[in-house]
Amino acid sequence: MMDASSIARAASTIADTGTKQDVDVALQKRAEEIASSTATQLLDAIKSPPPVQNLPDHLGQTINTTA
Repeated sequence: MMDASSIARAASTIADTGTKQDVDVALQKRAEEIASSTATQLLDAIKSPPPVQNLPDHLGQTINTTA
């Protein structure tokens, strides 16, 4: 037979575990938000290459792999 203090201890342990899991989930979500924000900033920081002008059409179409 369990006494009242054992039941209270068990209930407290279960409640603490649930609270810790809630905190862990909240921290994980926040870390994902930060990672997403950082990735977006990095992608926004990449500039498009300037357009190449006044070059013949055949330039830039092949890669010399024997050099």
